[in-house]
Formats: sequence, C-alpha cells, structure tokens
Amino acid sequence: MAIPFFVGFSGYLLPKFHRYLALGIALMSLAYGLQQLWAPVPLTVQLLDQFGVTLFIDSLSGYFIVTNALVTAAVVLYCWQTGKSAFFYTQMIILHGSLNAVFICADFISLYVALEVIGIAAFLLIAYPRTNRSIWVALRYLFVSNTAMLFYLIGALLVYQSSHTFAFMGLQDAPTEAIALIMVGLLTKGGIFVSGLWLPLTHSEAETPVSALLSGIVVKAGVFPLVRCALMVEGMAPLLGIFGVGTAVLGVAYAVVETDTKRLLALSTISQLGFVLAAPAVAGFYALTHGLAKTTLFLISGNLPSRSFQTLRQTPLYAPLWAALAIACLSVMGFPLLAGFGAKVLTLKELEPWQAIALNLVAVGTAIALAKFLFLPVATQSKDAAPHAMHQSFWWAMILLLGSLVVANGLYLEVYTVTEMAKALLILGAGCLVHIVLVQRVVLKLPRMFERLDHLIGMMSLTLTALFWMVLT
Repeated sequence: MAIPFFVGFSGYLLPKFHRYLALGIALMSLAYGLQQLWAPVPLTVQLLDQFGVTLFIDSLSGYFIVTNALVTAAVVLYCWQTGKSAFFYTQMIILHGSLNAVFICADFISLYVALEVIGIAAFLLIAYPRTNRSIWVALRYLFVSNTAMLFYLIGALLVYQSSHTFAFMGLQDAPTEAIALIMVGLLTKGGIFVSGLWLPLTHSEAETPVSALLSGIVVKAGVFPLVRCALMVEGMAPLLGIFGVGTAVLGVAYAVVETDTKRLLALSTISQLGFVLAAPAVAGFYALTHGLAKTTLFLISGNLPSRSFQTLRQTPLYAPLWAALAIACLSVMGFPLLAGFGAKVLTLKELEPWQAIALNLVAVGTAIALAKFLFLPVATQSKDAAPHAMHQSFWWAMILLLGSLVVANGLYLEVYTVTEMAKALLILGAGCLVHIVLVQRVVLKLPRMFERLDHLIGMMSLTLTALFWMVLT
C-alpha cells in the first residue's frame, strides 16, 4: 500500500522516468489484484486492533484493484506521447495508491484518510490545465467532496462512540444518524442518485485522460465501501438496492436526451453505478467491465472532431476509431462476446423481481443512449474521414482496454444460454429501434438546475433526510 506513495514522490527525483514509474506501479497492482481474484482465503491484517483498524483483502478487493490497474495503465499509455509533466504522473500515482488503499481497508478511519487523499489528488489533476474553467470545476469538486466527507466523519465518530470500534462491523449497532451520515457521504462521493449530480459537469469538463480516470475508477472509491458494508452488515443491502435502482433510472433518463458526447458518458456512468450498487455479490465484476468500457469511451471521445452529436452526424469517423467506440458501447449495452454481457446477466439474477424489471428497462434506455455513438457515420476511405491525429500510444491503450474486455468475458462462460443471449439481443434491438424512430428525430432537454453548486448541497440534505426516514422504517 505504501509503495505507490514512495514511488510517486520519487518521480520528482527521477523526472526522466516518471512515465515508466507510473506504468510499473499499475502493472504491479495488476499482478497483485489478479492474485487476489483466485486466492483461496481472504487476507485479514490487524493494524490497530483496539480501534478496529483493519485491512481485508478478498476477491472483491481483487476486482477493484485490477480495474484500478488497467485503467491507470491505459491512461499512462494514452498520455505517453503527450508531454505531461512529472507533476501529472506523480498525482496519478498517488491517486492510484489511495484508490488501492480504499479497496483493502475495512474500517471507517482508514477509509476517511484514503478518500481525502483521493479528493486532493483528483482536484490537482482536474485543475492541471490551469485555465479559469478547469480551476473552477476543480474547486467545485473539492467543495462538494469535502462537504460530503464532513458528514461521513461525523457518522464515523458516532459509530465509534456507540460500538468502540471504527471497523465496518460497528455499523451493525450504530445509531440511525450515524448510518445516515456515513451513507450520504459515500453516496455523494460515489456519484449516486441526486447527491451525485456534481458528476456530469466535473467528468465532462476535465481533460480527456482525467475524465477517463474519474469515470473509470475514481467514483468507485465511494461505491466500494457501500458494497463492502452491504456484504458485512445485515440490513444494508436492501437499502442500497433502492438507491441502486433509483440511480440507474435517474442517470439513464438524462443520458437518453443528452446531445453532448462527454456529458452523455458521464450520465451513463451514474446509471451504471446503480447496477454496481444494486447487486453487491457481483459488484466487483460489474465494476471491472464498466471501468474498462467507460475509460475507452472517454479516451475516444477526446479525439472526436466535436462534442456535439449534431455535428458528428455530418462528419464521417475514421473506421478503426469508430470500431473501438462501437466495441466499448456494445459492452456497456450487454452484447454477447464482451464482458459487459456476463456482468449484466449476473447482476440481474441477484435482484428482486421488481428491481430486475426496473433494471431491464434501464438496460433498454442504455441501448437507446449509446446507440447515438453506434449510428455515427463511418468513412469508407481514410481520406474521407474527419481529421484525426491519434498517436501510436493511443492505440496501445485501446488494445489493452478492449483486449481486457474480451478476456474478462471468459470468466463467466456459464451465463451463455440461448435465453440470455436472445434477451440481450432483444434489448439491444429495441434500444436501436427507439433511437432511430424517436430519439434521433426529437430534441428534448431536461433541466440542469440541480447541477448548480447551491442545489448540490440541497440535494445532499434531501438525501440525508430520506436516509433518516428509510433507516428508521
């Protein structure tokens, strides 16, 4: 856990090697995460026993660590020939190490420290271009993040007061207000439901590699502790299931009518996080497939000739670029032969009937939204395509991400039944049909006022009130 921090700060002393150090750390995490996926017994490490400060590493941790490693490695490859400074890579390595710390800790105080470091590193990466716009977006992110963590910290202290431990298990006997405060902090940090509406602006306005990091792995730092608590503490899973379905519906409703590529991807991230939260038992695999696909989509969207779908429909895309875009979209849609198919089948099998119906409808909405990318025009000859200047390292990042989606598909081959494949193709076909017949012809805009800074704090308060009521009942 300490190696990334040591290597990150060493990058300043070895500025010529910062790219190699960042890639080396990501590969080291990948090896460790893969080992944990198949470890026969979870590893438990007591750091401060009297306070319940504990590390717990199992296959769930393994999935999130692998996701972190692959996303970070792909972003490093993407940035390889872009001239980023040692400062950028240092922040990326620190962010990577802090995320790994979140994925292995099993107590509230260690989690608090890791989440705060993540907030600072993400702030510095968002503000990296040093433009007025980027600095404002970064400060907005930091303010929302710190407010959420204040709620969280008060809740963590209340847990210790009632159970004399910071361990996640202390939540079992914690008072109502402690559960509500901790949950609202993590829901906000993870971009869940209305308290996560800070996410579309932040993810869409950040630089392309930073958007990919934020959407691919950083938001999962808020989701992972909720999933872990749901698996360890009785009564948490049904509560998170409600928020998961609500988040999936909210995100896809906005994504279907969105006309900006990066905002659509950010709103789709909100929706997909709902799937992760709804089924804690298979959350690790879903997080992996979503992280790989969404990182791919954000890296590609930064190389499209425009962010407007209206403009893109008039501009044929370079065929290999469209192919990579289509594969990533199809994975999120749950198309067979890609890992997203297995993740969706496993998730839907874990749900209550009403949740399964709702998330099947959300899956159709996801197909409608992402069909906007699938139906973009493709140039039959390279000279007819929109100007493109992707460097070689961009394609190495694509090979890593898309290749991982194909390989991960082999982890759960038992989900491949005729019924499930027919259902996935039906959902995909229905989504494409609705896109062609309706969405492509009608322009509809939903209000964005809830994304304003003052309303974001209000949304947090409303979520807190709802949580009090739900926990009490």
